[in-house]
Amino acid sequence: MKTVKVYGPGCKRCEATATMVKDAAAKLGVEIEIEKVTDPRSIAMAGVLSTPGVAIDGRLVHTGGMPDAAKLEGWLAA
Repeated sequence: MKTVKVYGPGCKRCEATATMVKDAAAKLGVEIEIEKVTDPRSIAMAGVLSTPGVAIDGRLVHTGGMPDAAKLEGWLAA
């Protein structure tokens, strides 16, 4: 099981990113545990300067804007 954190204040882009992560995981058959991190201090401490941010298994893989669906699948498959 992979642990995925979506960093952001809860805006539409952040919610859409969380949905993209869930959809990509389902498509790949990868089990995930998803956590939405909305605390500004926690977001900053994770190194996210622009939201939404995505971390998979403790590694920050994306910040700022919507992630590319193909890249997201690659990160989850790795």
